[in-house]
Amino acid sequence: MKLYIKNMVCSRCKMVVKSEFEKLGLYPVSITLGEVQLDKNSSEILNNKLVENQLITNLQLLGFQFIEDKKSRLIEKIKNLITDLVHAKNNEININLSKYLIQQLTADFSQDYNALSNLFSEIENITIQHYFISQKIEKVKELITYNELTLSEIAFQLNYSSVAYLSNQFKKITGFTPTQFKQMKNNTRIQLEDL
Repeated sequence: MKLYIKNMVCSRCKMVVKSEFEKLGLYPVSITLGEVQLDKNSSEILNNKLVENQLITNLQLLGFQFIEDKKSRLIEKIKNLITDLVHAKNNEININLSKYLIQQLTADFSQDYNALSNLFSEIENITIQHYFISQKIEKVKELITYNELTLSEIAFQLNYSSVAYLSNQFKKITGFTPTQFKQMKNNTRIQLEDL
C-alpha cells in the first residue's frame, strides 16, 4: 500500500513520519518525500479505522496531511521534486536549473510541461516557475543567514548566471537586496511547507 502525505519537505520530515507510523506498529518498507510504502502486514493493520484515525490525527498535529485525490498527489510530487532539486541536488547539476527542472518534470511524470504547469497553477494559484524561484530565494536566504559564502559563491552554487541576476530576483521576491537582508536583525525565512 502506498500512502501520499503532504508537507514532507526534508529528511527530518521523513524521520518524524516514520516514527509516527512505528508508534502504531506500522513499519514502512520505504519513505520518500511525500510517499510512504507499507508492506502487506502493515497495510492490514492500517485498515483498522481506529489505527487509521489515530495516525491521521498524529500526523495532522505535526503539520502533515494524507493526500487522497490524484491531482493533489501530482502537485505534491512536483513540489517535492523542486524542493529536492533546490535544497539537495543543485550542486550536482551543471546546466541551468530551470531547463533541468522542465526536463525532469516531463521525464518523471510522462506529461507535457505545459499541462503540468497549467494544473499546478490551477491548484496552487502560482506557476511552477514562480514556486521554483521562491524555493531558490529561500535557499539564498538560508545561505546568507549562515554567512559562510559570498554572494558570488551563492550565485554560483545555485546556478545563477550572475550576482546581479540573483540580486535582482532576490529584490523582486523579498523587497530587499541581499545586502539589506543580511543587515536586518531578524532576517525572516519562510518554512518550506508554507511556500
